[in-house]
Amino acid sequence: MTEQKSPMNRALPGLLIAGSLGGVGAIMAGLLSLAPSVDDGSGPQPMAQVEPTQVQVQNAGAFVLPPTVGPGGKNVPLTPARLDAPPPFAAAPVVAPIPPAKTKTTKPKPTRIKIPKIKVNAPVGSVTVDLKGALGTPPLSKPNQTGWYRFSPVPGEVGPAIINGHVSTRKGPAVFQRLSELAKGDQIYVYRSDGKVTRFTVSGIEQVSKTNFPTARVYGNTDSSQLRLITCGGVFNKQAHSYTDNIVVYATLSKKKG
Repeated sequence: MTEQKSPMNRALPGLLIAGSLGGVGAIMAGLLSLAPSVDDGSGPQPMAQVEPTQVQVQNAGAFVLPPTVGPGGKNVPLTPARLDAPPPFAAAPVVAPIPPAKTKTTKPKPTRIKIPKIKVNAPVGSVTVDLKGALGTPPLSKPNQTGWYRFSPVPGEVGPAIINGHVSTRKGPAVFQRLSELAKGDQIYVYRSDGKVTRFTVSGIEQVSKTNFPTARVYGNTDSSQLRLITCGGVFNKQAHSYTDNIVVYATLSKKKG
């Protein structure tokens, strides 16, 4: 990022999860019971060689994370990429970023986001981090509102602009309820207060545990103008009133006007 580099770098240590979308996932490990051996006086016996079953062979790589963020799509399970994986490559030709405003008093901000595929047409407010470094979210009383992290780039400028939103509230579905349906090649439009309209093309999507959030991939500096959309996913914890995972959509600027 350019103008926003310093504030973003200061905020990065605290952004280990996508803010107060909170929740903790736990992994349960099973215990293997071993039967005691019987000494019949014949001495040690050679261990039997067990051939792997077909099911074991098929599942041998089930827990190996892929080296890249997946494209998403209908009937495609969302899985996380390795923590050291880079952001996915652009799915459409990349256009040059919009130059930042010359003065802070004229700095634009995003005002509306539209995602035709999942019928999102929502206002964009602003969010920041709390004293613990957790990224804030739009008020629950406004389930159709999204939140732009105001210390991230303005959508269209160089770097990753961050916009989050709720997947649901106690009253029902919220603005990003269908975010997990997006796939590589889908388009996202962000409107700005300076009259400019930016179009981003989805390059990848993943579902990640909040306890192992890919901070560098989501918030790290980029050479082009990119967009990150974040919401909740996974299992809902009724006691904590939160989900275990996050859905993260990666997109790159592919058109601009105004």
